[in-house]
Amino acid sequence: MARISGVTIPTEKQVWVALTYVHGIGPKSAEDILAGAKVERTTRVKDLTDAEIARIQDIINADYTVEGELQRIVSGNIKRLKDIKSYRGDRHARSLPSRGQRTKTNARTRRGKKTTVSGTAKKVASKT
Repeated sequence: MARISGVTIPTEKQVWVALTYVHGIGPKSAEDILAGAKVERTTRVKDLTDAEIARIQDIINADYTVEGELQRIVSGNIKRLKDIKSYRGDRHARSLPSRGQRTKTNARTRRGKKTTVSGTAKKVASKT
């Protein structure tokens, strides 16, 4: 089991796919890291040598912000927006979309499960 930046990456996958399990590394970054470390992208993680894993780890430490440090930076940026009371910060604080999407319909991922306001549901006809 290989650990890179504190994440145990899957052993049966190809290296370029396994690197994307690290928060902050996508497919393009994984390709660049492997090119810099001179590791074949289709090699399985279980077949990597310790030297290759060390080279990959060194490149990530030198050039990329990943995992906890990246999450701290992002949450700090959001907190800063809230503190200066910017429009985007206000949208974050209210749990609404912050990049101009419509909210009359859609936006369910951000707003959560739909709640029906009382009095708007259709009344059931009753026999009289």
